[in-house]
Amino acid sequence: MRYEDDKKKLVKQRYNELALVKNAESMKKCCCNPAVPSPKVFTIMSEDYSKLNGYEPDADLGVGCGLPTQYAGIKPGDTVVDLGAGAGNDCFIAREEVGTTGRVIGVDFAPNMLLKARENAQRRGFTNVEFLEGDIENMPLPDAMADVIVSNCVLNLLPRKDRIFKEIYRVLKPGARFCISDVVLDGLFPQEFTDNAAMYAGCIASAIQREDYLREIARAGLVDIAVVRTKTIAIPNDVLNEHLDKTTIQKYKKGNVGIYSITVTGKRP
Repeated sequence: MRYEDDKKKLVKQRYNELALVKNAESMKKCCCNPAVPSPKVFTIMSEDYSKLNGYEPDADLGVGCGLPTQYAGIKPGDTVVDLGAGAGNDCFIAREEVGTTGRVIGVDFAPNMLLKARENAQRRGFTNVEFLEGDIENMPLPDAMADVIVSNCVLNLLPRKDRIFKEIYRVLKPGARFCISDVVLDGLFPQEFTDNAAMYAGCIASAIQREDYLREIARAGLVDIAVVRTKTIAIPNDVLNEHLDKTTIQKYKKGNVGIYSITVTGKRP
């Protein structure tokens, strides 16, 4: 348990730091910005939200690995929950889709991110978007209250995927749906890679095997599970050289590990 707690503390620290970075170019560091600020810019995972209705540039920290709202089937009047909401990017896209009769709730455990998200919402006068502080392994939400749950490149960062998917089941209404974009693997990293703090906080070393990820979703009782989008991820040599020694890099490349962003849909029966 101590190991899992340490990993969560690391992620919270990194995302608290990310929320304080004001220069958008400095934020686009590796997958989920494992070391910010930085003079170098890498956009391994960043998705282009700019053409989506509801897009708010101040809320886009360049850390998403998919566009889950596009596949979530959000309808006017829905209650949508975003897990790991960050500065509110996916929440504001979802708000555009639920309309004035719907509700959007973002959950995050990094206080600085919550502050940034709430400032973004208040500045724009959004009254049907709220942000709650909480651990998505134990959501501060009642049973069966959500029509849709979305998440973008967050669940892989936390050690207890089994708890998260059981919580998703609990919070969804019967028949309600989810859409998650996340990072998964095909193959194993060297131990030195997995233990590297920057690679872990950067959404890469924290990822689990694709089949294990999908199996955890099914074990939680969720059904109609489908991978609707897959995108291959390549780590630039500059990122590897900055955070890893030569021996570890050689082991990593020799292992030929497949790294993918997947977008998964499904529902609670």
